[in-house]
Amino acid sequence: MPSIEPLYERLGGIEAVARIVFAFYDRVLKSTRLAPYFAGVDMRRLIDHQTSFLVSAMGGPPSYSNDHLRQVHARLKVDNPAFDEMIDLLGETLEAFGVADEDTAAVLSGLRARRVHIVSASEAPAVLNGES
Repeated sequence: MPSIEPLYERLGGIEAVARIVFAFYDRVLKSTRLAPYFAGVDMRRLIDHQTSFLVSAMGGPPSYSNDHLRQVHARLKVDNPAFDEMIDLLGETLEAFGVADEDTAAVLSGLRARRVHIVSASEAPAVLNGES
């Protein structure tokens, strides 16, 4: 039985996913709702982490457990509207890079399944570096 090439490989590998993540964060940082989450953050480091996470969502090796996601996001007080906007912006970014609709839907579905590990509040965001 032939193996199915993972999406991240079909898109051009880790370097291609990194370009998608970079473009995604360009959109995120223009959002008045989302930008406060990233004030003072080392974006290069975050993009590296997010690239690994997205590669795993695209069929690559696992990068972060659900427990890790919960721990990292707990202090940020991510709310549902922020999570939904992140998903929407990622969908727009994947579309802009020509990712097929069914592949985009699969990636976003996998990320939505992790909502419970990321969303922890219905209040205003805290910033990633822990300052309020």
